[in-house]
Amino acid sequence: MIKRPNTKAQRIKRHKRVRAKISGTPERPRLSVYRSENNIYAQVIDDVAGHTLCSASSVEKGFEGGGNKEAAERVGKLIAERAIAKGIEEVVFDRGGYIYHGRVQALADAARSGGLKF
Repeated sequence: MIKRPNTKAQRIKRHKRVRAKISGTPERPRLSVYRSENNIYAQVIDDVAGHTLCSASSVEKGFEGGGNKEAAERVGKLIAERAIAKGIEEVVFDRGGYIYHGRVQALADAARSGGLKF
């Protein structure tokens, strides 16, 4: 019997390594990304206070087919728009243990083009 790696556990391990190095402050909160098989989620978090300042996801009304790059780009633009409306322009990007590629990269690029700096 072949023992296969637990990919979810590996991602959580990578995320803990990333989170040991970055943290969100009130001046520069953390833009956290979670990618499931069918959807993508983004939150802007102040880790000092422990509050989510704004969020966006592909499960909101008006989204169809949340598991593709186009949806990730729309979520990135939406999170940037909501963050800027709250007066947040600079964030720290938290890729959540995922590879910076595909949907995660599309979300990050769309957030940058929407006006967020990271």
